[in-house]
Amino acid sequence: MLEEREILSGVLHEVPADMAEAIAAESDVLPLWNGLTPIQRNEWICWTTSVKKPETRAAHIDRAIADLRAGKRQPCCWPGCPHRRPKAQKWFRGAS
Repeated sequence: MLEEREILSGVLHEVPADMAEAIAAESDVLPLWNGLTPIQRNEWICWTTSVKKPETRAAHIDRAIADLRAGKRQPCCWPGCPHRRPKAQKWFRGAS
């Protein structure tokens, strides 16, 4: 039986099931994920869940895993979570 490992959430967002599954599946990524600040985790979660197409979301999860392995701590070229940063809301429709 596998031991359950905690996957920490963000400031405003919980880790969605598909993202949590991908993080848990990679033993080297879980400590990288949990080593992020809650705000950094929040940015990755929001960046992943803000897209509309399932294939884009899957690509974001794959890229997040690769970027974490490469030492990146937040999504590149991302204006920030519109749910946390009012100034970022101008880049999103219906994010309020």
